[in-house]
Amino acid sequence: MRVLLFTGKGGVGKTTVAAATAVMAARAGARTLVMSTDPANSPADFFDLPVGEATTPIAPGRWAEQIDAQSRLERNWRDIQEYMVQLMNWAGVETIQAEELSVIPGLDEIFSLIDVKTHVEEGRWDLLVVDCAPTAETLRLLSLPEVMSWYIERIFPIQRRVVQGVRPVVSRMTTLPIAGDRFFAAVERLHRNLDAVRRILTDAATSSVRLVLNLEKMVISEARRTYTYLALFGYRVDAVIVNRVLPEDVTDPYFATWKDIQAEHLRTVRESFEPVPIFPARLFDREMVGLELLEAMGREVYGDRPVTDVLFRDEPMRVRRRAGGYVLSLRLPFASREDLDVYRRGDELFVRVGSYKRNLILPASLQRLDVRGATFVGDHLEIAFGREPERGSAETGRA
Repeated sequence: MRVLLFTGKGGVGKTTVAAATAVMAARAGARTLVMSTDPANSPADFFDLPVGEATTPIAPGRWAEQIDAQSRLERNWRDIQEYMVQLMNWAGVETIQAEELSVIPGLDEIFSLIDVKTHVEEGRWDLLVVDCAPTAETLRLLSLPEVMSWYIERIFPIQRRVVQGVRPVVSRMTTLPIAGDRFFAAVERLHRNLDAVRRILTDAATSSVRLVLNLEKMVISEARRTYTYLALFGYRVDAVIVNRVLPEDVTDPYFATWKDIQAEHLRTVRESFEPVPIFPARLFDREMVGLELLEAMGREVYGDRPVTDVLFRDEPMRVRRRAGGYVLSLRLPFASREDLDVYRRGDELFVRVGSYKRNLILPASLQRLDVRGATFVGDHLEIAFGREPERGSAETGRA
């Protein structure tokens, strides 16, 4: 089963592209389910058909589902939340405030993505298209199981036994609420579910992320930042879809400047994301609503390419710790040291090898460090980051 996740800044048309992808896949014979975790959009709006929380057939070979994030939150967080509310009540926080404070921002969408695990295990579909909310924070938070694993495997069993042993004594000495078995069971269940979702979404053979963007400076910056964090946490981007490009047949002088700006931004997109495939899609003259128009949108984006294929395979970037700092590893086949130029400016890293140029947004852990050097190890460029005795100017660490 294939899983495709679509994400991008709000308003770029990612839901339309996701729906168009589903239509194209179903036309090719794949049993396709579209699942939206974005509360701002619904598949019903684009298919122009009623879609509810239950899996709804919308056409031969196509189903859709609008996730109720609040109900998923209640189902997966309630037992943990109840203990947290009791604890805050004991500390003097009003119940309504405690309930609001006990919900971590982004949790509702994480729990929505647990449905991915359910659908993959059911095996009823060939393709699951997930229309994510306009942020990569959800996918970053899915790295929580890696952090939780150490706690769950080592400290959690000890803590559970200690709590069970001291509960009778503490109950006689204080009114402080003590976590019960329901709380510990809920934490274990949450860990298992999130870990299962993360393993599915980081499986290069099964899952891919497709970034949708417009040719606007702020949108491109957000997409580059999203791409960096997706790569760091093991999520593979197999395509970048550039939506709403002004077509060549628009010759009105009013749009001439816009076309020049878009051409410049498109060069930035290619420098930032290649060799990941980049698919431009023209700006249509109407809203793309309904199965017929969505199919036209799908043909515009993909042409004759099978939409369910893995369109790009690579591990674009890895960061690992090394004594005194970090090493950022980029795969650059057929490159040589003689043609290499690496420098950073603010939170951006620029890599030029001959005519090949790469422009990356650095993760926060590297933004505080300086470039210490760069070298090739096999077909990977390894860039060392560390702290200098004195920081230089805004542009530092040329290698």
